[in-house]
Amino acid sequence: MPIKTLEDLFTDGVKDIYYAERKIIAALKKMSRGAKSQDLKAAFDKHLQETEGQVERLVQVFELLGKPARGKTCPAIDGILEEGQEIMEEFKDSEALDAGLLAAAQAVEHYEIARYGTLKSWAMQLGKNDVAQLLEATLLEETNTDQALTQLAEAKVNAKGKQKAA
Repeated sequence: MPIKTLEDLFTDGVKDIYYAERKIIAALKKMSRGAKSQDLKAAFDKHLQETEGQVERLVQVFELLGKPARGKTCPAIDGILEEGQEIMEEFKDSEALDAGLLAAAQAVEHYEIARYGTLKSWAMQLGKNDVAQLLEATLLEETNTDQALTQLAEAKVNAKGKQKAA
């Protein structure tokens, strides 16, 4: 068995996040359709557009690495997205649905922030500064999305979730 290196770990991580981002695109479409709040729908739609751009950026990363853009199954994101699906099913008639969807979206954001932060650090360690810049751009978008979701939760969505359905 060949010795595995940080380079191998980095490549696996890029494949992992590529798989995750493509799954997130499908999930964001469902979450946008399921959200009751127009503000939350708009936030999901905005992040959907960003995520599509992030996938394109990852394709650039693969090109810079000289590798085909290919994902690797990511059980972590599959589990996080499955929890979001459960919330959509279990709370579909509840005023708390949007709060649950928003929390599920933030779980995704936190996973992405952790993954992109690590990949950026590894890229820099490996001397792949051009790749690190692409990953940094996505990390910034993910961080901004997380902050926007927090503001939306605190300003509107969580309070509405306390109400009982009419």
